[in-house]
Amino acid sequence: MNETLKVLERRRSCRNFGPETVKEEDLKAIIKAGTYAATGMGKQSPIIIAVTDKKVRDEISEANRKIGRWDEGFDPFYGAPIILIVLAKKDVPTHVYDGALVMGNLMNAAESLGVASIWIHRAKEEFESDFGKKILKDLGISDEYEGIGHCALGYAKEPAKEPAPRKADYVYYI
Repeated sequence: MNETLKVLERRRSCRNFGPETVKEEDLKAIIKAGTYAATGMGKQSPIIIAVTDKKVRDEISEANRKIGRWDEGFDPFYGAPIILIVLAKKDVPTHVYDGALVMGNLMNAAESLGVASIWIHRAKEEFESDFGKKILKDLGISDEYEGIGHCALGYAKEPAKEPAPRKADYVYYI
């Protein structure tokens, strides 16, 4: 089996990250892989916001926690030191699908480099809020974007679990 297929079978979501940050060259490679995701009609509607500043990361985590209605002190990013936020232009009909493909590329690229990841939701709600709108404004982003997801990155504190067996009726042939 080739390496790409092995990565696709091996990748699991991490819910227990250590504090060590992702190596800069690996982070750049992961982000670059995200920019090569397929997009509808090649429009490249998504953008990626790389959050490497701990203070900003913690502010986003707190906003996400409040949206999810978890208890104070809970970190919905499970301690991951890096967050890549994927958004996509609302006026592109395929924007949600485009952003989802970017998320997949980010997570699979991370796995190929030994970096753990997890897709965290509620980016849509974050970037509909004044909090998220301010982030975009501060970055000089003026188009209308929808939050697709957060790709939390770091190094796992423990090995990933074995995959669950695939369900018998996953695929149908005609």
